[in-house]
Amino acid sequence: MIETLKTWDEELFLWLNSFHFDWLDPVMFQLTQTITWTPLFLFLIYKIYKVNPKNSWWVFGGIMLSILIADQFTSGFLKPLMERLRPCHDPRWEGQMHNYGRCGGLYGFVSSHAANTFAVATFLNLKLGKQIKHLKWMFLYAIVVSYTRIYLGVHYPFDIVLGATIGVIVAFLVWFFIVFVKRELVKSVLK
Repeated sequence: MIETLKTWDEELFLWLNSFHFDWLDPVMFQLTQTITWTPLFLFLIYKIYKVNPKNSWWVFGGIMLSILIADQFTSGFLKPLMERLRPCHDPRWEGQMHNYGRCGGLYGFVSSHAANTFAVATFLNLKLGKQIKHLKWMFLYAIVVSYTRIYLGVHYPFDIVLGATIGVIVAFLVWFFIVFVKRELVKSVLK
């Protein structure tokens, strides 16, 4: 069963990766870079602070904790544990796949980009989804960044799906933890 899933994952990767254009390569590469999204992040910082200046540090702390846990779990634990080569490091795909010339670390299971972006999107929607309109668009940001990883030949689709799942789960856990801690702090102050 695992081998069948792996084969499907590789076939889907090769099919998705085959849709590329030379003019789009630098665009996709740039979309995967954190610096590209700085205006979005600055806008979000402004909106988060504007909604509730006194408690905005809870949100910023939750975002940072979500990214820290998602990133360390995927990069620090899963990649060394699973040791699945990135497609661009796998000699089987030489001449069959498109890579923009940058490959990253040796192992790619699972995608830290997907875990981190989905963690941010999920945490923000849980914490502020009712207060800031259109935060659901953060999931589009996460999907775009995640897809660039397949386009660039550095991740298989399952790396992305599992990374996104981990990001969502981590965000839920961090959100629950922050809600719990904040509630307990309020209780202890009121006593």
